Amino acid sequence: MPFSTFKLCPEIQHALSAEGFLTPTPIQEKVIPLVLEGCDVMARAQTGSGKSASFVLPLLELWHGRKGEGKAKIKALVLTPTRELTTQVAEAFSTFGNSLHVKPKVVSIIGGEKIGEQLYDIQQGCDIVVATSGRLLDIMSKKQINLSHVEFFVLDEADKMMDLGFEQELGLILDALPQKRQNLLFSATYPPKVQAIASKITKNALEVVTQTETPTVERIIQRAIRVNHENRSPLLRHLFREHQWKKVLVFMANKRACENIAMKFRKHGFSAEAFHGDLVQEGRAWALNALKEGKVNILFATDIAARGLDIDDVNCVINFDLPRSTEDYIHRIGRTGRAGKEGVA
Repeated sequence: MPFSTFKLCPEIQHALSAEGFLTPTPIQEKVIPLVLEGCDVMARAQTGSGKSASFVLPLLELWHGRKGEGKAKIKALVLTPTRELTTQVAEAFSTFGNSLHVKPKVVSIIGGEKIGEQLYDIQQGCDIVVATSGRLLDIMSKKQINLSHVEFFVLDEADKMMDLGFEQELGLILDALPQKRQNLLFSATYPPKVQAIASKITKNALEVVTQTETPTVERIIQRAIRVNHENRSPLLRHLFREHQWKKVLVFMANKRACENIAMKFRKHGFSAEAFHGDLVQEGRAWALNALKEGKVNILFATDIAARGLDIDDVNCVINFDLPRSTEDYIHRIGRTGRAGKEGVA
């Protein structure tokens, strides 16, 4: 099934072709028509499944068809668990919306950046807001954002939101939204906590599960090496020298461990940086872009790098410290072997 099968306007179809999107992924194939029909959706979607486009494309189509006159009002609100995913989703709205005759005004709201600039962007008028919940609540507490015109509410990576204590914040956000709206929820898993949250958001959602509930890892070579704790770092340096990987993600247990090991590896002549939640936003963005652009070869990261990040051509993912769950392991190794390519974990 090509994208042309969907009832998307010619401008969005053109943007899809320009970005090299030819055929939809299974989650896009199922979700896009339901969103265009106005249904509430609860989708089980693994990271790397193309879920962002499954809501970005139809929401742009629906927004485009209902665009009113005058100052822009917030019609779509998307909540994500991390700053990086917020930025990526906002960029997707801008990329696919830029071909429209009237371009949507998209604002990303995240912590770690100056709140004054975000307030200014909101006050100038915007159509789509993509946000992390903490900074959104900061702005709501200042009474500087009007969510009463929201027609589309999206909760992305819902199970990850639970890890970050999102449950307590959701009620305040829902109270600010109109009762009548279209709700879209995406989650890799639906444990009881997520189901409880979902019941607060929507009562009549259609559930979507693609046939491949278990993420495809056939293209990822998984290897385990048994080693004494004190020999992990020397072994890792040996592996880097032996394989000459260009882009590697190494997952660590905590922020301090990321910084310490990155510093040690730089002393040994490796091009390495740390990536974790205690970095200022500018530092997080720099470290991530440095890996993407090949300025550094190794990124030592906490699990904030396990979800939603789109980094091309990661050769290898290394679990220096064990993940907390099988789901976290799947998300971590899913950073490699993407877009039909092979990878190593």
